[in-house]
Formats: sequence, structure tokens, C-alpha cells
Amino acid sequence: MKKILSILFLTLSPLCLFAGEYPDISISELQKAIKSGKVAIIDVNGAGSYSKAHIPTAIHFSSAGEKLSKSLPKDKNTLVVSYCGGPGCRAYKRGADAAAKLGYKNIKHLSAGISGWKKAGAVVAKK
Repeated sequence: MKKILSILFLTLSPLCLFAGEYPDISISELQKAIKSGKVAIIDVNGAGSYSKAHIPTAIHFSSAGEKLSKSLPKDKNTLVVSYCGGPGCRAYKRGADAAAKLGYKNIKHLSAGISGWKKAGAVVAKK
């Protein structure tokens, strides 16, 4: 029994740690934050995808590069949301990790991504 429990613990514990690293934000919560002007959004999709459609006010992560710190607000408590293509995409972590490395404390993940944003009928910006 101890063997089974230890195997179960070792199998599930990394999943729990990974899943909770950056909490999810819903589309409606993000829309409210955008309306209030109290959010910085990082799009980690490729340049082509960003040009075709991105969430309004989103910073293109690849284009910002090392200038990301200049593109984000000075207040490190500002809500920062990182997203990529959709629910199966893990690339959002690059943007979220970069913001964390810069000292931001309130970082969330829009797991719906740009595909979920468009599916919800939300407004997109184009470059």
C-alpha cells in the first residue's frame, strides 16, 4: 500500500505544481480588465498570427524581445495576462515567465487563447 501511495504521489505531484503556476483568467474577466485599463497583455503567438488577429492592447512578445520591460507598466502589481493559440498551447509560459522574471506579481493565463477569444465573438485588433 505504501508503494502504491508513493508512486501515486510522485506521479501526480508534478502535475499539481505545473497546473497552478499561473492562474487562469476568463474571457469576460479579461474584457473587464481591458475596459478598466488595468491590464497588460502579452501575445506569444507568431508574427503572422499576431498580425491577423490579437487581443486589443496586446504586446507582441517576440517583437518586444528585450524591450518587454519598457512595454509593461512600471507598477509590478499590475495584472499581466499571457496567452497563445488556445487551450492546448503552452507557449504562453514564455511571456508569463518573462513578466515574472521582471518582478511582476499578478500574472494570469488566458487558456482560451486567441482561438477562444475569437470564438466568443470578442473584438480583435489587427496589425
